[in-house]
Amino acid sequence: MKKNIVYSPAKFVIVDLIGDFLYWPVWWYSKGLLKTLRGCLFSIKNQSQRLGIAVWIKNIFTPMFGQYDIEGRLISFFARLVQIIVRSIILAIWVIVVFLGLLFYLGLPILIVNQIWANFSWVIS
Repeated sequence: MKKNIVYSPAKFVIVDLIGDFLYWPVWWYSKGLLKTLRGCLFSIKNQSQRLGIAVWIKNIFTPMFGQYDIEGRLISFFARLVQIIVRSIILAIWVIVVFLGLLFYLGLPILIVNQIWANFSWVIS
């Protein structure tokens, strides 16, 4: 059977290009959003593991360098307390950055459509 030479390019234009263009917003706010959310949560979890806050909290009362006297225990406690506070602040900043990135992801199509509308409004009127 011979293929119609007009059918293949027409199918490409109508189904693939126009269909993908119309499906893109649906994908962006459904599957794409879920994929982005998973990536954000993975990024926060990974950063938390890198900072090791749970390990610092777990060992807060363990003396450092085997110093079991009262001075060694106090210094170790406050040194670890400062580490926990600083690392928690770093993690909080990272969570804010990831959240702002997620908001940017959500607003990007709206911004693009707004800019297209603003730049081509003179053509319509």
